[in-house]
Amino acid sequence: MQKLFHAVLSYIQKRQLLNPGDRVGIAVSGGADSVALLHLLLELSPELGIVLSVVHVNHQIRGAESDADEQFVCALSEQHELEFHCDVYNVPAYAKQNRVSLETAAREVRYDYFESLITEGKLNRIATAHTLDDQAETVLMRLIRGTGLHGFGGIRPKLVVNKQEQICGTIVRPLLGTRHSELETFLSAMRQSWRQDASNEDLQHTRNRIRHVLMPLLERELNPAVTRRLDELSEIARAEEAFWDEQCATLTARLFQQPEKDSPFFCFDLEAFNLHPLGIQRRVLHYWGRTVEPNLNLEFKHVEQILELASAESKDGKQKDGKQVELPGGWRVFRQGHHLQFSLPVTTNSAGFSQDYEYRLNVPGEAEVPEAGIILKAVSIPVDGSAENDNPSQLLNAALLDKELVVRNWRPGDRFWPVHTKVPKKLKELLQEKHLSGPKRRLWPVVVSMGEIVWVRGFPASLKFQARAGVDKAVLITVQELTNG
Repeated sequence: MQKLFHAVLSYIQKRQLLNPGDRVGIAVSGGADSVALLHLLLELSPELGIVLSVVHVNHQIRGAESDADEQFVCALSEQHELEFHCDVYNVPAYAKQNRVSLETAAREVRYDYFESLITEGKLNRIATAHTLDDQAETVLMRLIRGTGLHGFGGIRPKLVVNKQEQICGTIVRPLLGTRHSELETFLSAMRQSWRQDASNEDLQHTRNRIRHVLMPLLERELNPAVTRRLDELSEIARAEEAFWDEQCATLTARLFQQPEKDSPFFCFDLEAFNLHPLGIQRRVLHYWGRTVEPNLNLEFKHVEQILELASAESKDGKQKDGKQVELPGGWRVFRQGHHLQFSLPVTTNSAGFSQDYEYRLNVPGEAEVPEAGIILKAVSIPVDGSAENDNPSQLLNAALLDKELVVRNWRPGDRFWPVHTKVPKKLKELLQEKHLSGPKRRLWPVVVSMGEIVWVRGFPASLKFQARAGVDKAVLITVQELTNG
């Protein structure tokens, strides 16, 4: 046991995953890896100087079994007198609505909850129980599906969580240097039980086939140390990627000219670009695609299409000016002489807005929001049933609001709890349910009072701020389309 404690402590300290004073939520599913992580950090917490709590997400995938997992983890928290953070979410419904796999849906929901705990200031670290085996499987899976060097980096030891472009915490993986078998042996030695998830044995899932079929075959027939070798590859890839990101940041700043105000184009210098070797050209385009816009996920084929457009000579000898390539997220790129023009996605208004916005809204009063093409009006009304056509679920309690509200576009990490829903949700999920386009969704308006979202266009009012029975005065926010001219 002491050898395992020392190995995990060394991994944490070498990568500076945890610092004295950190408020660390341990993500515990109930499985062996996460239960072992709980016990390891309990033992190491005095030396690390950290404060622990437990985080659990009930995905509602396995019915009564999921509820039993939650009860098991809750009991562990009580046994060790740790605060218990728990979220219950209907992942099957989320997966169906967003047309993603259960595995992808569960991960998105789980990490949204982790990020909310950090951005709300309840914790500043979340520790997950990813192991060396998970790392090797991830690298191998990405190799099979197709990836560049960035993908070979696999699972990062730590993942930064931002709020309004400010770092507010990290998600850390203290067990990435530890084998799953070591953790099961550790738990068995201390007679600690854990929960078994039958879905982890289902070979319909790609990761399970890699875990139970491909990895054992590789270890048995080709290299017993294949797990370690794949982990070493991920370490090399992350270091290489960090180095090249620095180089590409400098080069990208020289090659790309930021659009002028209200301009929808990024201008790209082809003469300077074509002086560089192919490897650097690919890296620059991949780097720009990863950093400029979340919706711009450039695959190998997209990069090759851009390179063909950028090349000095045309294969058919024809003029390339005016030719264009369609990219993900509504982006386009076309050739104009010695430049490429990268066009931002077209927004829902003619001005081409793409940046964050923020306006003041007095009560009573109105605020023009040209980015969203609307005028918001805040009207103070008595709650006596005399106001015709007013939907009670849209009324806000005036006594709970600032006299001056803030109108802005929603931001990553925002959460909202509309009336008639069971739990608060990430705004990203609520807007996905409306099937909004990327640009339109990015500019979707919300109203904030005292730092909390009280109103979102197209949804009932916030449950916390709803004008309930007995309230004397309410505020009604209405939307008027902004007409040109």
